[in-house]
Amino acid sequence: MIYVVKQGDSLYKIAREHNTTAAAIAALNELPNPDVLVVGQTLVLPEKLNVNRKTIETNGYAEWYTQQVPAKLSQEVRKRGPLLTYMMPFAYEVKRDGTLTELDWGNLGEIATANRTASAVVLTNIENGAFSDTLAHDILSNEALQNVMMDAALSEAKLHNAKDIHLDFEYLPPEDKDLYVAMLKRLVARAHPAGLTVSAALAPKTSASQSSKWYGGHDYKGIGETVDFVVIMTYEWGYSGGPPMAVSPIHPVRQVLEYAISEMPASKIMMGQNLYGYDWKLPYKVGNPNAVAVSSQYAIEVAKQNNAAISYDTVAQAPYFHYWKNGVEHVVWFEDARSIEAKFELLEELGLRGIAYWHLGFSFPQNWALLQQKFHVKHLF
Repeated sequence: MIYVVKQGDSLYKIAREHNTTAAAIAALNELPNPDVLVVGQTLVLPEKLNVNRKTIETNGYAEWYTQQVPAKLSQEVRKRGPLLTYMMPFAYEVKRDGTLTELDWGNLGEIATANRTASAVVLTNIENGAFSDTLAHDILSNEALQNVMMDAALSEAKLHNAKDIHLDFEYLPPEDKDLYVAMLKRLVARAHPAGLTVSAALAPKTSASQSSKWYGGHDYKGIGETVDFVVIMTYEWGYSGGPPMAVSPIHPVRQVLEYAISEMPASKIMMGQNLYGYDWKLPYKVGNPNAVAVSSQYAIEVAKQNNAAISYDTVAQAPYFHYWKNGVEHVVWFEDARSIEAKFELLEELGLRGIAYWHLGFSFPQNWALLQQKFHVKHLF
């Protein structure tokens, strides 16, 4: 159950009205300061789990920006592991000669295994910090380079006891879409005999006719027929360089997923879901400094520190608030229990395989509390 904080509420009052304890609410929502609540803040209230709740698969990407895995990320993977089918360290970069960059997993693999969470080897066409269409084309048009890449990926999978090889090839030009499907077929032919699945991340399309660089190289039908499952990146409508808005407004998300299930089985589709929001300075102007990514947990703290009430956009199904700092107005769009419940309901309605989170470096305790209440998470071993 979700409760929205009103003026004059206290955790003790809310707990008494709902036959629970303040300590139980604080623990479930991981409240850093239970004595101070924000008007408009959501709380997931404790409830008895339904043993017959729907079973889904989940995935959490784990990205870090240092050579070694930060302790905070390891702690988050350990904490969320019981609610993850997959954990995907992001990422190996495929080089021009087909070999892979090194990726030190630290203790992430051991943490995943201890939680019965399957890990994956993630391959990307990132070069010099950005997705490269020319790098991808070199790989997709050369089977010898593909063999080198696949050898390396299978070796890493064996080293880390991974269960899946995940392709995140982005910004593929339309003329390479058939080459991409052909490469995925070759990878599946090698991965399946080794006991591995193959999955792919897809741009959020709404029709097969979308042919721009962001969309054109992802053939939903062809990829859906080839791989074991896909993650559709249904987020980033609101993004760091764009105007303030919800990161994953419900209507565009629905449009993408409804198109997806017209091209491939719903049982192969994981809905992508952001665990973060953005803090924009106002007024927004093209070329202004980019918005800063913030976790849902941090967004609530910002609202608390600035005595800002949280509003909820019922069209986008997303929370937001305004505040002032050093004479500059800010607006923050983020995720809360209401917005994630809307996504869970869409997932159920469309009969999707599950949900994939980008990424575990952002703290959103309410997601995990509500996920456990709504679903049983499948483990592969």
